[in-house]
Amino acid sequence: MSHETTDHATDHATDNATGDACGCPEYAALSRRGLLRGTLLAGGVAGASASAMFGSAFMETSYAATRSAPRVLVVLSMRGAVDGMSLVVPHGDPVYAKARPRIAIPGESLLAANGFFGLHPEMAPLLPLWQSGKVAAVHATGLPVPNRSHFAAMEEVEDADPGTTRRVGWLNRLVGRDSYEHPLQAIQLGAAAPPTSLIGPSHVAAVQQIKDMKLSGHDKWDTKNRRPRSMNTMWRRTGGPLGAGARRALRAVDDFAPVRNGAATPRNGASYPGNSSLGDALAAAARTIRGDVGAEVITIDHGSWDHHDNLGTLAWGQMQSMTREFSQALAAFFTDLGGLASKVTVVTLSEFGRRTRENANYGLDHGHGNVMLLLGAGVKGGYYGTWPGLTNTADADLLVTTDYRSVLAEVITQRLGASPAAVFPRFSPTPVGAVLSR
Repeated sequence: MSHETTDHATDHATDNATGDACGCPEYAALSRRGLLRGTLLAGGVAGASASAMFGSAFMETSYAATRSAPRVLVVLSMRGAVDGMSLVVPHGDPVYAKARPRIAIPGESLLAANGFFGLHPEMAPLLPLWQSGKVAAVHATGLPVPNRSHFAAMEEVEDADPGTTRRVGWLNRLVGRDSYEHPLQAIQLGAAAPPTSLIGPSHVAAVQQIKDMKLSGHDKWDTKNRRPRSMNTMWRRTGGPLGAGARRALRAVDDFAPVRNGAATPRNGASYPGNSSLGDALAAAARTIRGDVGAEVITIDHGSWDHHDNLGTLAWGQMQSMTREFSQALAAFFTDLGGLASKVTVVTLSEFGRRTRENANYGLDHGHGNVMLLLGAGVKGGYYGTWPGLTNTADADLLVTTDYRSVLAEVITQRLGASPAAVFPRFSPTPVGAVLSR
């Protein structure tokens, strides 16, 4: 079956948001690897608390003052491979309910439903944004070839340059597209280590919390600024990559002051979900955007969505609670931004989707195709993509009909004026139609 869905035409893991065990050995190992990497790098910056700067440390860079970012791209990575068919449900495909007799979401429960798709009921906080035409769902997206390894698939998605041995992420290529260079142009929030998408020659920053982006020892007791003076004196004439990196870190800490000193209280009555790492990271993102320190790209990780078991039903399970947290946090983010929302576009990504058929543990195993969500400025709301039709066999996946790079290429072209050829080498994107021009 082929169904055009453009609405305008028509293994277990730990490290999840709630701390529940899941059990995919590869994902658990990956999480430990990420933790170790973050710990090591957090100690690698001269005096800069838990923050870290990345990029080429082998050249001296002279920075101008930070420039304003007229448009901001927020990339939210749903780690662990979310089940896109639970978020955006293909209720019109007869195989969907048959393949998931216990966990399928009934069509009558869906939000914003048309004849074929509908949203998970726990996405209700995002319904006003959807109804205002500011949310798009592009279904059956993903890597061109299936890759069921969390680690390898994440690397492939975020590098986005298959066939090369250069380890440069697509967002690093994006911020390196012109002569302006500053570590605050791209920031990972909520983790002190950058994702693969930010790795490369352009300098970027990663910080667990905004308050961490400071010079260690420069606190309320340092009333005469002795700590920054001594650090600047020590590193002023130091040559080589270490000296250049130290000066870069000190400058970035200084330039981050408008964010660090800004009010932490959300604005416009925004209420982020309590005890939520995603809510905390998005609140930090809103605060960073208000600080206007030139952050053109902000990345946030959230997960794990690796639901081999306990994905559950509408009455219980991880999908229910995590979708609620995800939706509440994003709705609060746009409320918090107020008028600044007119320059902010959010894109969600996941390394792969889940199998079509449920397993014996009220869960879903690793699959292929998935859904990408676009929210905010420049988004032309609705359902997009070409639906390939589902197959009800034990190893059947949702097939990919739209390369995920086509979606990203449209965002960076229409919103940031970037060249897809520079960001996604040797790739020719196909039009999706979900993003308006600048």
